[in-house]
Amino acid sequence: MAASLDLLDVLARRAARGLALLCLGALLASGAARAERVKDLASFQGVRENQLIGYGLVVGLDGSGDQVRQTPFTQQSLTNMLSQLGVTVPQGTNMQVKNVAAVIVTARLPAFTQPGQTLDVVVSSMGNAKSLRGGTLLMTPLKGANGQVYALAQGNLLVGGAGASQGGASVQVNQLNGGIIPDGAIVERDVPTTYAQDGRVRLELNSSDFGIAQNVVAALNRKFGGQTAQALNARTIELRAPLDPAGQTAFLSQVENLQVTLPPARARVVINARTGSVVMNRTVTIDEAAIAYGNLSIVISPQQQVSQPTTPFGGGQTVVTENTQIEMRSEGGAVRRVSTSANLADVVRALNALGATPQDLLSILQNLKSAGALRADLEII
Repeated sequence: MAASLDLLDVLARRAARGLALLCLGALLASGAARAERVKDLASFQGVRENQLIGYGLVVGLDGSGDQVRQTPFTQQSLTNMLSQLGVTVPQGTNMQVKNVAAVIVTARLPAFTQPGQTLDVVVSSMGNAKSLRGGTLLMTPLKGANGQVYALAQGNLLVGGAGASQGGASVQVNQLNGGIIPDGAIVERDVPTTYAQDGRVRLELNSSDFGIAQNVVAALNRKFGGQTAQALNARTIELRAPLDPAGQTAFLSQVENLQVTLPPARARVVINARTGSVVMNRTVTIDEAAIAYGNLSIVISPQQQVSQPTTPFGGGQTVVTENTQIEMRSEGGAVRRVSTSANLADVVRALNALGATPQDLLSILQNLKSAGALRADLEII
């Protein structure tokens, strides 16, 4: 009997130890998992911004506006505006518009925006104005894609740049031909926003991914029960929301703030060939490979040789001869071994060990991808 009790005690201890290990593994897995809110992963179909655009005039510039000969539309716009204000300009008058600039005004109209609310606007020169600093935008209608006016913009420009010129020399900091007007537009018309039809709302993921879509559906059904969510494809999820508008608002608020555990991100390397920058996410790995690379450069050195007579009365003529030297330089490179890298830190360490320049690294990554040693999608922008 005592032996049986001892055996049961040993089994109980082993079971407790196994349960503790399982719990520890679950805690470690949950700590390593990545979770994000639904609002960071998706948006509701129909809830969107609308682009607005308009053409206007900026006045009050200190002689840095458009030039008449190169931008005749500025003078024509100024004449039309003055005629609407009751000022008649005789035909053929050559107005100096150096204090005026023609501009394009853009803004974004968020969903649910009501008349009377304000929007930030961006003002950009479309002529040859040197600077918009200190200018004032005159009343400009902002239209949508359907040609309807949704807002009116007007106000003083805020230009972040600065510049000065004198005697052929100039200095400039940042851009002077563009600026913003905070709260510079007043909404005159709203855009009807429909996001629910018969109590059904659709979520649109920011990127197409079957794994993320399935995880979002599972999290929603655990939270709200039943068949609340259903994935229609890798990007669209349909929800069953309350029919009452007040209930829909509360329901969608809970949906937005729901935490969803995401699967590991797809390995991706993004290369900007213009700037030479390389960005990679944490799931990028490299298989063992051998790499050899070298630099090839061509140096062109133009020189001018001047030949002239020794005396001013020699009757000779000064002759300038062009002499161009072309030199080709090639730097050899040894074959180097790259070990298998299972995480991002090892990948960075392996690539840095090559001692390659950023421009060489672009070619190395492309060749590693072609050889099958780079375990990631390669995107060149």
